[in-house]
Amino acid sequence: MKLWEKTTKVAEEIDRFTVGNDRELDLYLAKYDVLGSIAHITMLESIGLLEKEELPMLKKELKEIYAVAERGDFVIEDGIEDVHSQVELMLTRRLGDVGKKIHSGRSRNDQVLVDLKLFTRARIADVAQAVRSLFEKLQAQSERYKEVLMPGYTHLQVAMPSSFGLWFGAYAESLADDMLLLEAAWRMTNRNPLGSAAGYGSSFPLDREMTTRLLGFDSPDYNVVYAQMGRGKNERNVAFALAGIAGTVAKLAFDACMFNSQNFGFVKLPDECTTGSSIMPHKKNPDVFELIRARCNKLQALPQQITLIMNNLPCGYFRDLQEIKEVFLPAFDQLISCLDMASYIVERMTVNRHILDDPRYDLMFSVEEVNRLAAAGMPFRDAYRKVGLDIEKNCFVPDKNIRHTHCGSIGNLCNGEVARLMQQTWDRFGFEQIRRAEAKLLEP
Repeated sequence: MKLWEKTTKVAEEIDRFTVGNDRELDLYLAKYDVLGSIAHITMLESIGLLEKEELPMLKKELKEIYAVAERGDFVIEDGIEDVHSQVELMLTRRLGDVGKKIHSGRSRNDQVLVDLKLFTRARIADVAQAVRSLFEKLQAQSERYKEVLMPGYTHLQVAMPSSFGLWFGAYAESLADDMLLLEAAWRMTNRNPLGSAAGYGSSFPLDREMTTRLLGFDSPDYNVVYAQMGRGKNERNVAFALAGIAGTVAKLAFDACMFNSQNFGFVKLPDECTTGSSIMPHKKNPDVFELIRARCNKLQALPQQITLIMNNLPCGYFRDLQEIKEVFLPAFDQLISCLDMASYIVERMTVNRHILDDPRYDLMFSVEEVNRLAAAGMPFRDAYRKVGLDIEKNCFVPDKNIRHTHCGSIGNLCNGEVARLMQQTWDRFGFEQIRRAEAKLLEP
């Protein structure tokens, strides 16, 4: 029996098509549905839609359901349409008619919206932690190998001197920028749609500020029509933030695969992090980074997938939006697993300290010689021509003593400044406020 069914029973084929994978996907949302319900019934009691003695009964049962979901034992039974119906059914079985009161002033539209906001908020916090972990590993490696030079490339041609300090540190700073976009996604997520009902509010005197405070949101989604328009838009905005992180990690994975190959030999991946060949006994393949690259490239398509589902819909709710769950809900685990694997290997990578012993890299010091001559008073264009002619005559002798001092260069990485950027962004999230709000809702 569905919450909305009356006398006509939906055909089995229609039910199977319209429900799709909703029951499986709703398991992601189970404990967040309970959190939203606890806040909602607390508000209902405050405006007289629940009796004082009914509230503790409902809270007790909802907290038990939350514990079941937290353990991973929550199940949506056959014939039950979604997580909201299952929670209400469990309450009604235990408390009778009291369990049927929790839906007053609420629609499944704003119920799933608040579930998605709470779920997304929690998963953004998990992603942020995984990003920070990789960031710290990259910064540590940047400091460890800051004195070790390596070739820099343009057009995949040997260009100018770089260093492993710069290489590792560049990806750390990229993640610091990616975290800014994640913070923006968090801000848009951390607003409360509860009380918007089906998108047009309610004749009940709902206290939306109260549920906002109880759930630890920064503010409500004020306009009830906009709250419903946020379905899909919020997922798309978050997906852009996830895709930005995935882009950084995919690029890192490509570099690691290339630099680990024998033709480069710049880095060595730990043997236990590589795989072998069924025919070539010498092979040590960087499968982990190859899979990270592929999975992160898939994640970069996520915003477009969501956009194509929702971009031709007018305001209001449509069942099309259900399809977004399929690609959105699992994306967090996919990205976190890539971040965790990248952290694991980056921490254990070693670098080749003797790359520049190979004379094929001598010419990358040509700009250093041009600059040395220009600093001594020769016009830059004359210095450029002189060094170019020396190279043509095969008499160029590189000076490999690098003297870079400006901000962000080989000799002045600014890792401390980049770490402060990351810390400032981290502090603005306010994760602790959310943890306190949720813990208070679940207090015995």
